[in-house]
Amino acid sequence: MARIEVLKTYKIFIGGKFPRTESGRYFHVKNSEEKLLANMCLSSRKDFRNAVVAARKVQEKWANATALNRGQILYRIAEMLEDRKLQFIDELILTGSSKPQAKKEVELSIDRLIYYAGWGDKFQQIFSAVNPVASNHFNFSVPQAMGVVSVIAPNEFPLLGLVSMIAPIIVGGNTCIILSSEKNPMVSISFAEVLNTSDVPHGVVNILTGKRSELIDHFSSHMDVNAIVYCGNNEKQILNIKTLAVENLKRSYIYKKTNWDSDESQSPYFIEKLQEIKTTWHPTEV
Repeated sequence: MARIEVLKTYKIFIGGKFPRTESGRYFHVKNSEEKLLANMCLSSRKDFRNAVVAARKVQEKWANATALNRGQILYRIAEMLEDRKLQFIDELILTGSSKPQAKKEVELSIDRLIYYAGWGDKFQQIFSAVNPVASNHFNFSVPQAMGVVSVIAPNEFPLLGLVSMIAPIIVGGNTCIILSSEKNPMVSISFAEVLNTSDVPHGVVNILTGKRSELIDHFSSHMDVNAIVYCGNNEKQILNIKTLAVENLKRSYIYKKTNWDSDESQSPYFIEKLQEIKTTWHPTEV
């Protein structure tokens, strides 16, 4: 008898585990020839709330990890992704990328992780300052993590866009909940497997799959989320995000660009955007 291939089950990634969506719903991912590739979890509001709880639980501990340690963990993610490079190339080809495009996207994703790993113990030096004051005090301004960040990842470049969002967020000490590419979510769950074997503390990164139209309101309005990042150019969704984010003075960042494969899409300023500046006064006599 011919052997029956064991097909991969794609779940979501919350708190270092791979549960099925609590809604029990799913949606189809098909290739250009309408061949079914996978059934993906259609995440719900409850899944998002569970992810926020997981992200908040670990955020303080992650923010207090040394900058060197966070950089080392990003480097480890890059190592593990390099080791599984062929798998990710094949997965991108399945969903419509040419072989050269897929190879370029995976290699750029690895390189981008290395780039931000290098900034892990350096961005504080650039964005901090010793301020002149008219009293006998030292006055320091230093960046510190904003907290829990919700992210609507780019639909284009499903792996590179995902990495370009996650890396600057977590290297700065934040935790995050990501809604992956709606067009090609498969690769995001494979990347979650990489994260889960790369020393990333459980809950630092949480990845959901599903429909933007169902989840954007929850990503924008949750009162225990400190910032939201949106990648896309749907003006109605952008207006909705900005309106709902005001309820708890949540920071909102909109990236309309789609050229995630350019050098302009990596910068220490992507780290700085999700930092708050803390100013400390210290008497000079002490």
